[in-house]
Amino acid sequence: MLFRESAATVAARNLEGTLALHLMENFQHAHGYRPGASEVRSWERSLPALTGALLDAGLDAVEMLIEYSLPLTSKRADVILAGVHPSTGEPSYVVVELKQWSQAYAEEEDPLLCRIDAYPRPVLNPIEQVRGYCSYLLSFNGALERTPEAVAGVAFLHNATEFGISSLREVPEDLQGCMYTAEQRGAFLDFLRSRLAPKSGAGAADLLVQGRTRPSKQLMAVAAAEVRDREQFVLLDEQRIAYELVLSAVRKAKRSNHKQVVVVTGGPGSGKSVIALSLLGELYRRGDTALHATGSASFTKTIRKVAGARKPEVKQLFKYFNSFMDAEPNDLDVLICDEAHRLRKTSANRYTKAALRTDRPQVAELIDAARVPVFLLDQHQVVRPGEMGTKEQIKDAAAAQGLDCIVVELDSQFRCGGSEAYVKWVANLLGLEGDGPTVWEPDDKVQLLTADSPQELENFLVARREEGEGKKYSARVAAGYCWKWTTKITPEMSELPRDVVIGNWSRPWNVPGDRSLFGAPAAPLWANDPAGFGQVGCVYTAQGFEYDWSGVIMGPDLVWRTDRWVVDRTASKDPIFTKATPDSEVDRLIRNTYKVLLTRGMVGTMIYSTDQETRDKLRSLVHPETGVKLAVLA
Repeated sequence: MLFRESAATVAARNLEGTLALHLMENFQHAHGYRPGASEVRSWERSLPALTGALLDAGLDAVEMLIEYSLPLTSKRADVILAGVHPSTGEPSYVVVELKQWSQAYAEEEDPLLCRIDAYPRPVLNPIEQVRGYCSYLLSFNGALERTPEAVAGVAFLHNATEFGISSLREVPEDLQGCMYTAEQRGAFLDFLRSRLAPKSGAGAADLLVQGRTRPSKQLMAVAAAEVRDREQFVLLDEQRIAYELVLSAVRKAKRSNHKQVVVVTGGPGSGKSVIALSLLGELYRRGDTALHATGSASFTKTIRKVAGARKPEVKQLFKYFNSFMDAEPNDLDVLICDEAHRLRKTSANRYTKAALRTDRPQVAELIDAARVPVFLLDQHQVVRPGEMGTKEQIKDAAAAQGLDCIVVELDSQFRCGGSEAYVKWVANLLGLEGDGPTVWEPDDKVQLLTADSPQELENFLVARREEGEGKKYSARVAAGYCWKWTTKITPEMSELPRDVVIGNWSRPWNVPGDRSLFGAPAAPLWANDPAGFGQVGCVYTAQGFEYDWSGVIMGPDLVWRTDRWVVDRTASKDPIFTKATPDSEVDRLIRNTYKVLLTRGMVGTMIYSTDQETRDKLRSLVHPETGVKLAVLA
């Protein structure tokens, strides 16, 4: 959170004119950049409206947690009010979403979305927005696990009249999702008094802040229930908007023979695959024809295994991008193309039947296959030559067919502990964004360490696997593709060949193929099966997955020399790079590879480089205060 004080203190700071300045300073320190003008205006205009209401309600001792970070995500609730329930005497919390809107209109036939004149795209109805925040908070803050009744949610539209927002009330209201306007200020004060007593909220705030963050629901562990039974994920803000836009497009397609393309873009951990599975589950339950497709064998095979464990027909919902070469046009209601950055120029390969070999772009095939094709992508995760899925290419392909294309940008972060700062640090480190490497400033969301040897890295991860409340943490070691890979397993072998050799430390790559060997899982299941620990994964088995702790070995293909990174393509053993692959493309793909590997960890990441100068550089960035690596966590 950016600031925590009693309502009386917050009001006093506002009268002094220091509140917004204090929030700006804290924001810049937390995120590494200045807040936008609209955010500052919100603090200057909306926070005084809320503090005024609290003081008028006699709740000046209630604690205000301003810009409260929701666990394991970069999303923030505007304010959480912490206090004592007037009836029970137990801790009580009110999540508050503040809006400066004077008017808003429910989207036609879809009141979960609404229109604001100043915004080009629909936004989430604030009633549903704050309800989502409450649900998410209850899912991930251990202090609230047994007391869901302690949390209420309210949207306060302090500039709005009832007439100006009346259509928003088509969304049902309840304790965790209700709304008050300027005309209802008296009722708003009554609501606050019904949830909070005129007593100090400091103790309740302590409990919430110190509440243990429960481990995130892993994507593969809940896929089966998500598709078969009910929603397991809580979608927030842009995620929910993308979800609702797709469902709205499906309704239009059925009603008026309408076709629309939806593109959802976001960085690693922004929730693209969660949206994909949520959509698939909802469409499946409704009886709509929908399929999920990727260009990743690991992702598709893993999700087939998990989601179809008890219901084999579910496996048929998961396809590959090249499965639609001869599909009937608009045969599906929805085609969900996950990891669309892995689209290729065409679907044809050496196994393609001659009758199907054409120069038709793969993206055109996928657009043709459904009335609502959905593409979810992050173009910084392109790691192979020939992969070409970008927002611009998909928009151009849609325009070529005369189709509307909606783009939703996901700016939230649900991986790496929800740390936007860490994802930005990785992009700057590798020269993919910004002006180059920067010193890491710990943000209490994700842990980052360096190792002096691969054995130290492995020992650290072994210790972390024994931790975790209620379950053991998952951990994996992955490396750049810098060692030969024995892909032919012969009968005389009794274990996987230890191909990754660094000094006197050696470990095998993950299993080369689709069947388990010597107790190690098949390649597609390496990231999800606990037996995957002990083998070193590569980008092709790690991409699209997450685990609690990530160990990353940077090989000699990317080393730091004096003041810059140097890519050595001769150090790469990846057979995908050929003589025809330009140096500039190899440079970009190797950097993208390490971005993928460095953004798999939910709780933390430890990095080791085989190169001494690179280790020294990493240590200076991660542990600048000592110049040496921090002690391993106990």
